[in-house]
Amino acid sequence: MRYIEVYFKLEPLLPAREILYAELGDKGFDAFEDEVDGVKAYIKEEQFTESLLKDLIIGGIEGQKVDVFITTIANQNWNALWESNFDPIVINSNCIIRAPFHAVHKIGYDVIISPKMSFGTGHHETTFLMSKELFSLDLKSVDLLDMGSGTGVLAILAEKLGAKYVKAIDIEEDAFLNTIDNCKLNNTKNIIVEKGDSKLLEDSLFQVILANINKNILLQDISVYSNSLKIGGKLLLSGFFTTDVDELRNVASDNGLKFVKLEEKNNWAMLILEKL
Repeated sequence: MRYIEVYFKLEPLLPAREILYAELGDKGFDAFEDEVDGVKAYIKEEQFTESLLKDLIIGGIEGQKVDVFITTIANQNWNALWESNFDPIVINSNCIIRAPFHAVHKIGYDVIISPKMSFGTGHHETTFLMSKELFSLDLKSVDLLDMGSGTGVLAILAEKLGAKYVKAIDIEEDAFLNTIDNCKLNNTKNIIVEKGDSKLLEDSLFQVILANINKNILLQDISVYSNSLKIGGKLLLSGFFTTDVDELRNVASDNGLKFVKLEEKNNWAMLILEKL
């Protein structure tokens, strides 16, 4: 499989790089590599057209300089690329997210992730926020949904924290297969992995739903998430900026969801909501 690499050289670097993460994720880019002066974004060759790069928000930011370099990447060992850039992530004093090639840590929650081309190593602010918040919930014996599972990191951590049944869903084939592989790495027993979208939630009920996707998908599917939550259940949303919070809160309220808490990290946000 060939990929297109789009290198955005940014001056200044922030917040343009974070804005690009969200925008390009909406446009089908499925992996990002931070550079000291920008970001490299990757998309499957058959999904790429230069029109995807038109009308980006960063182009309208006053004083923002953007240089774009497009390269076709031949088939290569993507795992080797990730291994050169993936350092262990410390979520808290009792939890670490690492790759199989990292040293084993004697810690309560040792989560092993081979990311390949899927989103969710804990490096990104939204994955970190969601992972950390799981420790604030009582997950023992709950039914939990990880919507837009990426690498499956949140589903895996949820099972380690006691969830008795976990469903992990992603629309992308690579993410679907990557989650299966990572479940095997962590010897999970209670995670069901499915490929698809919110249509798979018909007649399903959960006590906790995690959705770390992007603002547009969240707005589109929040009614489905609400219908799939048990009364008193918790919905954790991330994948958007602090500037998007009010819009998401309003739509959540219209769908019977009560605001509980907001967490932020580097302009990225996470909302915790409860089903009324």
